Amino acid sequence: MAAEDERPEKAPARPGTGGALLWTAASLPLPGAAHLRMGRRGAGMVILGAYLLGIAALALWLVRLGAHEAGAATVLTGMAVQDRWLLGAMGAVFVVAVLWLTVIVHSWAITRPEGAKFGQRLLGGVVVLLLCATVGAPAAWALHGGYTAYETLGSVFDAPERDDLPPHDAADPWNGADRVNVMLIGSDAADERYGVRTDTMMVASLDTETGDAVLVGLPRNLENIQFPEGSELAERYPEPYGFNLLLNDLYQAVADDPDELALNPLSSDPAADTLKKVVGYNIGLDVEYYAMVDMMGFRDLIDAVGGVRVRIEEPIPYGVHGGVLEPGYQLLDGHEALWYGRSRIGSDDYGRMGRQGCLVKYVAEQVDPTTVLTSYRQLAGATKRTLSTDIPQTKVPAFIELADLLTDHGDMSALQLSPPQVSTGNPDWDEIKELVREAIGASEEQGDDLSSEPSPSASGDGAEEGVEGPEQIQDPTLEEWQEWEDDERTEWQRYTGLDEPSPADPGRQVGSEATDLNAICP
Repeated sequence: MAAEDERPEKAPARPGTGGALLWTAASLPLPGAAHLRMGRRGAGMVILGAYLLGIAALALWLVRLGAHEAGAATVLTGMAVQDRWLLGAMGAVFVVAVLWLTVIVHSWAITRPEGAKFGQRLLGGVVVLLLCATVGAPAAWALHGGYTAYETLGSVFDAPERDDLPPHDAADPWNGADRVNVMLIGSDAADERYGVRTDTMMVASLDTETGDAVLVGLPRNLENIQFPEGSELAERYPEPYGFNLLLNDLYQAVADDPDELALNPLSSDPAADTLKKVVGYNIGLDVEYYAMVDMMGFRDLIDAVGGVRVRIEEPIPYGVHGGVLEPGYQLLDGHEALWYGRSRIGSDDYGRMGRQGCLVKYVAEQVDPTTVLTSYRQLAGATKRTLSTDIPQTKVPAFIELADLLTDHGDMSALQLSPPQVSTGNPDWDEIKELVREAIGASEEQGDDLSSEPSPSASGDGAEEGVEGPEQIQDPTLEEWQEWEDDERTEWQRYTGLDEPSPADPGRQVGSEATDLNAICP
């Protein structure tokens, strides 16, 4: 802004109070207008030019943002979860707001009539104050939201980069890996019992190129958990039946003695980190990260995004007060969504697991980056209270893009490690690892490799002596084919031997292969 001595030789006459207020108000949408009116062309052109240049730069940035292959909302959300972008945006908002407020106040100072009466001066002060509030209030709201987000990111995504991985590269955030595996944990604590139970446990295996996801659901009552060799857990609970508690008790067992039992006592949550690694060890996956949310916090998160819409085919009773989720398309609030994934009345643990898988699908489909941006303040507060994770902040934008890819193009399937395909009391962990390998596509790649080698039966002399060859699978006989053709039972009836034609609960798996969630979630 030019100095006061920039006045022309003969300054234009000042307008009356009404005119001064109009020219001051004009400086809100068109900064510099009052300065041009009062003959301060240098200052007016600088202010107006900077303003128009800023608008042009913003418009160009928005155009380029809209052309981004990931989508504008996804890119904005990714920027909103990075400290450098947040601090930069907050700094820009602060500077622009201060300069704009200065222009408004100075516009009134150079246009107000001299010798005005007290009433006119009071009216001018009130109008200028309202004009300043028009700029200051949104700026203050944005700065408060930015600070809330900054504080939330610092408290939730405070995990350091993993030492066993290369430094983060934004151009290749997954370090060339085809998949990234994340354990999703739902914890449940209550006043009437000791400790924390992890009643909801599933591993999301995500294809980094296509966004396809496989949800591997683990029942809370899995027994005979195995531990990595050489760990203190393996020493204290030796095979074959050393750990005499259920899988959902492991978190609290480690939390009670983290220095001795945790696989990494220095992690931010040694119990969650150990649970993640032990589960990965048992199902044959390298589970890189975990995200744990308290069940009551899940309710707050659903409320923050405006609820989740589901289709309910049969009434779902819940709670101790006789609540019922009625059939039909329902928009569930946080309390109802919590019970949709938690109720076992008229059901069982495994039916509940199925609904939880469906709930993940519904949330993934409905909570897109636009929803995150519009609900950012509520989400930030709920996330800070309820979510803990070892995902470092540098990886969050990549996860947002991956989630958007899943929503737009990816397929979701579920593999439930529950009866009848898995015995929870005495699980066959080798069989479980094979089921998981098949579910995420590794067995198909291995099958292609094996098919290129000549089989013993093809050579006509069987397997070499002392060498165990591939299992020989006999083709079904004509009688067996006919028997299968004549069997009018559904796949669920043939698989379980039950009379019911299909599972009673949505999301319940049929057979031992991973099932498309679109097929089993109404």
